[in-house]
Amino acid sequence: MFDLENSTGTPIYIHAKICIIDDTWFDCGSDNLNRRSWTTDSELTCAVFDTTATSREPSGTDTGSDAARSLAHGLRLQLWAEHLGLDQEDSRLHDPAAGLKLWNTSAEALDRWHETGRHSPRPLGQVRHHTPEPVSPRQRLWADPISRLVVDPDGRPHRLRGTTQF
Repeated sequence: MFDLENSTGTPIYIHAKICIIDDTWFDCGSDNLNRRSWTTDSELTCAVFDTTATSREPSGTDTGSDAARSLAHGLRLQLWAEHLGLDQEDSRLHDPAAGLKLWNTSAEALDRWHETGRHSPRPLGQVRHHTPEPVSPRQRLWADPISRLVVDPDGRPHRLRGTTQF
C-alpha cells in the first residue's frame, strides 16, 4: 500500500479508488470495499470492461479471451507514469511485475529522502510506503466493542449483525 504526496512533500488525500484487473477491467469511484459502502452509504462507482482488444498481450497470459484492453491498459500506464514520475512510454511500466518493483523502489527512494532531511535532489515520483498508525492496547479495549456494537461496519439491520443473513 502506498501514499501519495505532491512535489513539495505535502500528502495528497484522494477519496476515489481505482481497481484495474489484468489490464482488461477497471472500476473507479468513491465506494469502499465493504458491505456498508455498497448498501447504505452514498457512494458511486463505475465499472468498465473494454471489449476492444489490443494487439498487445498482458504479461504472463495466453492469447485469446485474455487479450489486454486498450482503455484499462492505457489507464494503468497513465496513472503509473504520473505517480512514479516516468514517461508513459517507459517500457518498464508495461510489465506489471516489473512495475510493482518500480513502485517499491520509488517509494523507498522518497522515504529515504524524507528520512535524511530532504537535502539532496528530490527523487522522481509521488509515492511513499504507507505506514498505519498503531492502535494501543488501551485503545483496543474501547475501540473493538464500539466498532462492533455502535459503528455498524457492515450496514445490516442490528438483528442481523453477526449472522450470515442479509
